[in-house]
Amino acid sequence: MVLNRVTYRRRLSYNTKSNKTRLNKTPGGRLVTMYAGKKTQLPKCGDCKCELRGIPAVRPTKMAGLSKRVKTVSRMYGGTKCSGCVRNKIVRAFLIEEQKIVARVLKAQAGKK
Repeated sequence: MVLNRVTYRRRLSYNTKSNKTRLNKTPGGRLVTMYAGKKTQLPKCGDCKCELRGIPAVRPTKMAGLSKRVKTVSRMYGGTKCSGCVRNKIVRAFLIEEQKIVARVLKAQAGKK
C-alpha cells in the first residue's frame, strides 16, 4: 500500500487562504504539492458596484506591473466608473447648468418689471 503523503514546500505550515495547495503528479511519478494563487475579483464601479468590462481581473501586484493601456478604458472615469454612471453624471451636470440658466433668465425678467 502506497502512502500519498506530501508536505508543504514553503515555510508557512497553516491552512490559510494564501497557502492553498493541490496535489500534482510529475512526469516522474512523484506526488508534489502545487500552490494555487489567490482568486481574483473583477474591478467594480465606484458608484453602482457593477463589474467593469475591459479591465482584467488580476491580483494587485500584477495590476501594478500592467501598462496604463490595459488598466483603463479610454473614457472619462475609465477604469473606476461604468459607462452608465458616467452618462448619468454628465446628464446631471447638464441639467444643473440648465437650471442655473433658467433661474438667471427668470431673475432678469423679474428685474425688468
